[in-house]
Amino acid sequence: MVSKAENNNLTLRPHFKTHQSLIIGDWFKKFGINSITVSSIKMAKYFAENGWNDITVAFPVNIREIAEINKLAQKINLNILITSDTIIQFLNDNLKMTVGVFIKIDTGYHRSGIEVEETDAIDNLINKIELSKVLSFKGFLTHDGHTYHAKSVEEINDIHNLTIKKLSKLKKRYINKYKNIIISIGDTPSCSISNNFTDIDEIRPGNFVFYDFMQANLGSCSINKIAVALACPVVDINAKRNEIVIYGGAVHLSKEFIMDSNNNKNFGLVVEFLNNGWSEPINGTYLYSLSQEHGIIKTTKNFLSKIKIGDIVGILPVHSCLTANLMKSYTSFENIEIDHL
Repeated sequence: MVSKAENNNLTLRPHFKTHQSLIIGDWFKKFGINSITVSSIKMAKYFAENGWNDITVAFPVNIREIAEINKLAQKINLNILITSDTIIQFLNDNLKMTVGVFIKIDTGYHRSGIEVEETDAIDNLINKIELSKVLSFKGFLTHDGHTYHAKSVEEINDIHNLTIKKLSKLKKRYINKYKNIIISIGDTPSCSISNNFTDIDEIRPGNFVFYDFMQANLGSCSINKIAVALACPVVDINAKRNEIVIYGGAVHLSKEFIMDSNNNKNFGLVVEFLNNGWSEPINGTYLYSLSQEHGIIKTTKNFLSKIKIGDIVGILPVHSCLTANLMKSYTSFENIEIDHL
């Protein structure tokens, strides 16, 4: 990802919500990364305490956190997201330090932000930011989360290229007045697959640090690039149904799933742990059912014959960001003690 940013003259501001770890964050410093993205003020504070001093909180401002925002803005270069003039007025009345602001743009995901075509509303926000004594306009930020619902690499590229086209038009509208305007995009599928970053200045992928089953299914990476697995004890075996029951449920993995070609829900790929990693996914074997703390693996007689109660199996998660957040700890094969927010 560092090479892709360098080859396309982009700033890489990785999203640290995936790993939420100071030690893993330090690995990025070795590649010259000095600016990061987070999803909360709490997370920003956590990384600021470890020397990160250029942080974008890529989540609409939570006005109930204004005291924490003020404390953090005194210590680091903090960027926040603006979505309405109501927020601007609140910040004008309550901010004590200058912060950078990005206007959140909706290019088709329809989660939050101003639709990219609503230039009158965007003009209104920029004008009010200009009048503010505590807000510094940085540019436009978007997240194409709808790439995660794509059915092919081609569809991901189509979504991404349409976003590039829309943002390029938006940039041209304002570039003469704002020479240093930043256009920031963030989804891992597009950043992994695409080589078109026309008029983009910054990318903010996060999931790529681990990848996961979803990303492999989308075509963002190969299976052997998935870098995190959930270790689950076997607690029961049902030989009649070729099923393995594990201690690993929704509280560890969430309930996200991939629908397979047979219209079955797949909650994770199953691997065997080795001395220095794990195997390829076991053929004919997948996590097919989850409740709160139970997981049920459907498998073959061959693999079932190798498993006994008390063994540990690995699950390559559908969404590594959620699993990492739910587990809040890591075990490294290199015996590195890895922290977590």
